[in-house]
Amino acid sequence: MPLTSFSSPLIGRDDELSRLAGVLERARGGAARGVLIGGDAGVGKTRLLDEVTQGAARDGMTVLTGHCVDLGDVGLPYLPFTEILGVLAADERFAGVLAGHPVVDRLLGGGTDDVRDMGGRLRLFEGIAGLLADLSDVAPVLLVLEDLHWADQSSRDLLRFLLSRGILQRSAGGAPTHRLAVFASYRADDLHRRHPLRPLLAELVRLPAVERLELRPLADTEVAQLVQALWDRPLPDATVRRIVERAEGNAFYAEELVAATDTEVGGVPSGLADVLLIRFEQLSDTAQLVLRTAAVAGRRVEHDLLSEAVGLPEDELESALREAIGRQLLVPGDGDTYSFRHALAREAVYADLLPGERARLHGAFARLLTARGHRAETAAERAHHYRESHDLAEALAASLEAADHAQRVGAPAEELRHLETALDLWSAVEVSARPSEDRVTLTLRASAAAAHAGESHRAVSLTRAALAGIDQDADSELAARVRYTLAGNLISVDNLTAAFAYSSEALALIPAEPPSRTWVWAAATHVMAARHVGENETALRIAHEALRVAEQLGAADARADLLISLAGLEGAGRRTPEGRERLDQARQLAHDSGNASVELRALFNLAIGSYESGDLEEALPHLTEGIDRARRAGLLSSLYPQAMRHLQLLVLYTLGRWDEALRAASGAGMLPAIDGYAAGPALYVALARGDFTAVDRARALLRGPFDWMATLVAAIALTEAASLRGDAEAAVEQVRSSVKALTDDAGTRPDVAVRLAALALSAVADTTAGLRLSGDEAGAKRWAAPADELVELARHTAARGDDGNPQGPEGQAWLARAEAEWARAVSGPDVAAWAKAVAAFDFGDTYEHARCQLRYAEALLAADRREEAAVQAGAAREAALRLGATLLLEQTDTLIRRGRLSTAPAPSASPLTAREQDVLRLLALGRSNRQIGEELFISGKTASVHVSNILAKLGAASRTEAVAVAYREGLIAPE
Repeated sequence: MPLTSFSSPLIGRDDELSRLAGVLERARGGAARGVLIGGDAGVGKTRLLDEVTQGAARDGMTVLTGHCVDLGDVGLPYLPFTEILGVLAADERFAGVLAGHPVVDRLLGGGTDDVRDMGGRLRLFEGIAGLLADLSDVAPVLLVLEDLHWADQSSRDLLRFLLSRGILQRSAGGAPTHRLAVFASYRADDLHRRHPLRPLLAELVRLPAVERLELRPLADTEVAQLVQALWDRPLPDATVRRIVERAEGNAFYAEELVAATDTEVGGVPSGLADVLLIRFEQLSDTAQLVLRTAAVAGRRVEHDLLSEAVGLPEDELESALREAIGRQLLVPGDGDTYSFRHALAREAVYADLLPGERARLHGAFARLLTARGHRAETAAERAHHYRESHDLAEALAASLEAADHAQRVGAPAEELRHLETALDLWSAVEVSARPSEDRVTLTLRASAAAAHAGESHRAVSLTRAALAGIDQDADSELAARVRYTLAGNLISVDNLTAAFAYSSEALALIPAEPPSRTWVWAAATHVMAARHVGENETALRIAHEALRVAEQLGAADARADLLISLAGLEGAGRRTPEGRERLDQARQLAHDSGNASVELRALFNLAIGSYESGDLEEALPHLTEGIDRARRAGLLSSLYPQAMRHLQLLVLYTLGRWDEALRAASGAGMLPAIDGYAAGPALYVALARGDFTAVDRARALLRGPFDWMATLVAAIALTEAASLRGDAEAAVEQVRSSVKALTDDAGTRPDVAVRLAALALSAVADTTAGLRLSGDEAGAKRWAAPADELVELARHTAARGDDGNPQGPEGQAWLARAEAEWARAVSGPDVAAWAKAVAAFDFGDTYEHARCQLRYAEALLAADRREEAAVQAGAAREAALRLGATLLLEQTDTLIRRGRLSTAPAPSASPLTAREQDVLRLLALGRSNRQIGEELFISGKTASVHVSNILAKLGAASRTEAVAVAYREGLIAPE
């Protein structure tokens, strides 16, 4: 008779146990940590966690375990956290702590806040973090989340917040965090390339307080030890060998093979499903019935619900449960629940059900859940059971209830999922059984959920579907609403011509008189679309007319939206104090009306206006407020919050706060994983620090549907990389293709074109300088045409930005650099041009200011103004050190050495002076005396004297022999 698996020792996991024990020990001392535990199904993740949690409980830690569950199409928002809160709420020991956190009531069904519109999502996340922190003040806490590969998006977002912002972060002074550890397990073999957990794991492991632990398969010797430990007497060696071979290092598979082995016959089943079903078939008929019923409920089921579903007398049910538990197929849990010991066991039993049996049991669970109450909290589960039981009318109703619940708890991705399920069911349900809401309106709601979840292209597809579903005799207001919604969604994916066409149709469908909110919003959308395609006169005319109607109707949010558009259409735009005053008025109107989306648009424009005017520090409070508002509204994945996140990181990058920007990008809190909106500064820093893997990351942004911001970020990174590598041809071609891709339908080139042109001109100038140094004047002249093309692009773009006005301080600074690089490309270093560029970047761009100082120092050296050159080079070097900009530091040190701007003594091991070492290095490269002089900013005659000194000191008769001696004696290294 085999022993139960949990009475056997845990074999082959000593290192993992020791590592997790160390994490718990540090957590008990106040160093909060997170561990992501991955491994294939059955490799032993749950067994390891059981061992760890039992030890943690013995050591006085509060152990809280939440499970993610696979219920097919069901999206249960915050499921593992709801389970944990339910356990806490049922334990009187925690009543005092829970009383201070009303967030518990919201997730357990007692709250009434609308999370999306009333700021509940941020309070929800912070409330959970605060609750865990307070619990850890009472006793150290171990939070365990199992089967993260099945987690809903809202749970993933909450976990991201807890690990990156909520509970693991140290204070600015480095004080201890909380006495808490978070262990989360997931199936590594389930993570296909597009699995939503993959980017989250990549993001979390970059956090300093989070580590990953991969469970390897057991070695053959360890599997053999496990097999022998599972049986109460020795097994034949041949049987052990067959089990070891079949198990392939999988602990669960080995246990099931042992349990299914007939020692008298010596047979070992071939497939895991066969193994599991053999164990299942060894049970009595009653126990098999109970397990089949439990499998339909899911991996975990409450006793009362199982009892009602199975319909057995209580004594027979208890006997069957005792048998299943004794055979280690079921295990009892908290709150009178039972669960399958392993998900693979549940999957095998469920797959073996007959279709009719499966549908009948799903129907039973659906009806039981309906009769129990708590309709909102069970809606998603009921929808799943009703669908599987083919009761489509009830499935449709439950899906809509589940969507309402997801919206209330701030889970737009799950709301979208349930609405799409409802739309799939719509045509299969009798008209009399459908809700009063029509399909077009329901589709529009789904498109809004998609936009809130950051799925812009899906929002477009859904709105197009709504448009296709409108009958010719449909209500004109609804027809107009569908069209202006589609136009707004098309703007978000940069399909501007189509957006203008649909907004025009929307405005034509509904008259301006009598005044209506639908007309006002159609007009507001048309104003945005018209501006994007260069129809500014049309936009201005309609904006003023719509503003008058909005004031007449008292539509404060529409007024706000129109004021934002007017701030960009009139005068010098959002960069001026007048423009920002209008934007601030719009922000207040939107806030007072409760329209978070318009408020976010106003805050973004306030921030970008400050940035464009060179007031970088002023931009940060607007961005902080905007991102905070988006959190409160559950809109972090939507368009403007993503743009604000990018701008916040860009401001930090520009100010030279690189490490802060990188931390913010990798620990983005409740945001999705890094994409085009957040990747830019991280890529720019990586390149400046010599990490050219950023090139692959930049190219990855260009995969998939066109994304304007991702294309812009990739354009900057790829042009910069080509320039740093000295590949002028690639840099020029990158600028051409990027500007073409980013030019809008009205032919307006992107503001970033001036920056791209300056970066490419830097590569062109480096190339021509090298050609001149080698005496190839003809080759240098061949680059004159590309240089002229690039500088004209920079001049044109800086003179007329995307709002029709000259660009602000940043654009003008890039133009100054482009002019200086152009001069360097066509004629050589220009002191005045570089002095202008240095002054232009003094508005706050630390890195570009330092790069221009380096070029300025080069120009000053060429003009023999050595003291001034030393000052500029020293300042550039100091900035490079502070930023960790390794490439700029290397370039600066080279200039200081060549120009003899420092007095560092020559190495004592060499007979040569520092200047002679420089000359020798150029000799080794085959340079002539004239070329040496030009590169080291000395005369050819002086270079000749240095060469003669080198030959004398090395005892060489020729330049070639001197180089050979130098290599032999280690005075120079081969280049």
